[in-house]
Amino acid sequence: MPRKGVPNEIQQQVEDIVKRFNEAEIKDPNRFYVPRYRGKFLYLDRREYGQTSHVCRLEYTGNMNEWDFAIYKHSDGRYDDEEWFFPGDEYVDGTVEGAMRAGLEAYP
Repeated sequence: MPRKGVPNEIQQQVEDIVKRFNEAEIKDPNRFYVPRYRGKFLYLDRREYGQTSHVCRLEYTGNMNEWDFAIYKHSDGRYDDEEWFFPGDEYVDGTVEGAMRAGLEAYP
């Protein structure tokens, strides 16, 4: 029977990836990605100087390197998995790291 949510062991791997990315790529204790989960989705938000903003949503497919990606569109307040023309779209490669890199380009 398929799982309805992101398994705990995958969540722990994601937490480690996000922590490493924040430390190595962003390098600002006042600006960092924050993962959150709802069902089969991983939401990557970014916290900047006390404000949290939505960046993207990943859907767990059962493979750590094949997440389905949707960018958050602030213009209409929703995640869009059909939008592929935004700065940073070239980084979307199915990985959590790729999604965070894309998010940094889309929302600097």
